[in-house]
Amino acid sequence: MMRRLALVLALLGCGAGVHAQQRPSTLNMTCGQAQRVILSRGAAVLSTGTYTYDRFVRDRGFCEFNEGVELALVPTRDTPQCPIGYRCVSEDLDFFDD
Repeated sequence: MMRRLALVLALLGCGAGVHAQQRPSTLNMTCGQAQRVILSRGAAVLSTGTYTYDRFVRDRGFCEFNEGVELALVPTRDTPQCPIGYRCVSEDLDFFDD
């Protein structure tokens, strides 16, 4: 009985490997599709090339308190520079007016 249970658990463990979740790629989307992903989710990490990716946001509300936004242009299937949304960028906080 114990051997059977051990065998079943071993077989289940072999088949339950962890699979990495792939990021959606802007290269496989039209510009409009990529923009809709950001608009609907608010923020998303998307691949922009074979080995490149970034986090894109709909507005500053998806950034940290000390971050601002800059326009993000990415390559898509139909547009070399699609305005997908924004990237969060660090802002220098100068509390002492130096």
